[in-house]
This record gives sequence, C-alpha cells and structure tokens, in this order.
Amino acid sequence: MPEMTFTVRWPDGRVLDYYSPSLVVHDHLAEGASYDVADFRERSATALGLAAERVRERFGFTCSSAADSLHGIDRLAASYPSDGVVTVLRLHPPLPEENPS
Repeated sequence: MPEMTFTVRWPDGRVLDYYSPSLVVHDHLAEGASYDVADFRERSATALGLAAERVRERFGFTCSSAADSLHGIDRLAASYPSDGVVTVLRLHPPLPEENPS
C-alpha cells in the first residue's frame, strides 16, 4: 500500500507534515490549494479515515499513524478561527501519471 505525506502551512505560518498510509489524500486535497481551517479539517478527516479503513481491510487493523495525523490536525484546527487559511504546500509522492495508450 503506497504511503504519502502532505505538507501544509497553517494560518500562523507554521509548516507541518502529516502522514497517510494511502494516496487517497490526493482525492481530497490539492497541492497548492488553500482551504479554510474547517474545510481542511473535514477533508483531512475524510481522507485519513478512508486511508485507515483501507489498512484495516488489508491487514485487519487500522493505522495508528493516520489517527495520530488526524489528532494533530484536530488539535491545531481547534486553535484557529474556522475561516483561517490552510495551504497545502506538497503532496508526496505525487500520483503516478497515466500513460495514454
């Protein structure tokens, strides 16, 4: 299962990396995009929940690292106004490019 990290800049300028055990984050966040804190928190919760579920389906247990990432996001999100801006600086690795036939 490919894992990834996503790097974000919080409203106060703090830059942090978060871990996901799945590339599903690419379906919910876009590199270079900005989201208000509440939207970023919701998108992250959805993506990390799906990622943890994929691990559970494959290995029989959820990913505690995904839960740790979400806990860190929740903790910081609660400290900013919901309309503060979070910018996604990097999604790594990027999705593989599709080769046209």
